[in-house]
Amino acid sequence: MSITTIISLAFLVFVVVTILKGVRIVPQGYKWIVQRLGKYHTTLNPGLSIIIPYVDEVAYKITTKDIVLDIPSQEVITKDNAVLLMNAVAYINLTTPEKAVYGIENFNWAIQNLVQTSLRSIVGEMDLDDALSSRDHIKAKLKVAISDDISDWGITLKTVEIQDIKPSTTMQTAMEEQAAAERQRRAAVTKADGEKQAAILEAEGRLEASKRDAEAQVVLAEASQKSIELVTSAVGEKETPVAYLLGEQYIKAMQDMAKSNNSKTVVLPADVLNTIRGIMGKS
Repeated sequence: MSITTIISLAFLVFVVVTILKGVRIVPQGYKWIVQRLGKYHTTLNPGLSIIIPYVDEVAYKITTKDIVLDIPSQEVITKDNAVLLMNAVAYINLTTPEKAVYGIENFNWAIQNLVQTSLRSIVGEMDLDDALSSRDHIKAKLKVAISDDISDWGITLKTVEIQDIKPSTTMQTAMEEQAAAERQRRAAVTKADGEKQAAILEAEGRLEASKRDAEAQVVLAEASQKSIELVTSAVGEKETPVAYLLGEQYIKAMQDMAKSNNSKTVVLPADVLNTIRGIMGKS
C-alpha cells in the first residue's frame, strides 16, 4: 500500500470523525449542554443540531422529564417534644438545565437535604396531634418553603407529598397506653352512669309502688266503711242476719286453718252463737 493511499484513508477517517463530532441528534425528553473551549456555549434541544467539531463538546445530557426524588425517613421533633418518623417524595422538573448543572454541584442531594430541613422546621412549630392530622397543611408549607430556593437552580417543584407520618416506637407505646387508659375511663364513667340511672329508676319504682299501695289501702278502707254503713243501715237492731254472716265467715276461716300445712288441730267452740255474739259485742 502506498503512502498516498494511507494518507487518503487517514483523511477520510478524519472527515468522518469530524462530521460525527459536528452533527448531534438529541433524543426527545433530553437537552444537551454544549461547552466551547470549556465554557458554556449553548443548550441543544431535541432534534438535529450542528456544533463545531473539536471546539464544542457535549458536557451534560439532562433529562426534561419529571424527576422523582425519594426523601429518606428522618426523626422530627414536634413542638410538644414528641418524636415522629417522616419521609416524603418530591417531583421536580429541570426547566433551565444550564442553571441546574452550573448553579449547584448536586441538585438531587441538595433538594433532598432542603426538604428534610424544611420538614424539621415546619413540624417543629406544630403539636403532635396537628402534625398527625395536617398532611395537606405540611405539604403546602413545604412546597412554598423550597420552591423559591430551587428556582434559582432552574428547577421547578411540581409537588411534594408526605408519604408517611408515624410516631417513634417509644411514642407509639405511650400513645397506646394513653388510649387504653382513656377507654377504661370512659367505660368506668358509662358504668357509673348506668348504675346511677338504674338506682334512680328503682327508687322511683318503689316510690310509685308505695303510692299505689297507699291509694289501694285508702280505697279498701273507704269501701269497708261504706260496706259497714250499708250493713248497719240494713240490719239495724236485728242480730240474726249479722250472726249468720259472721258465723259463715268464722266457719270458712276455720276451714282454711284446717287445710293449712302448719295447723294440725282446729278447736271449735261449743257455743258458736254465743261466740259470734261476743265478736259483735253483744251479750
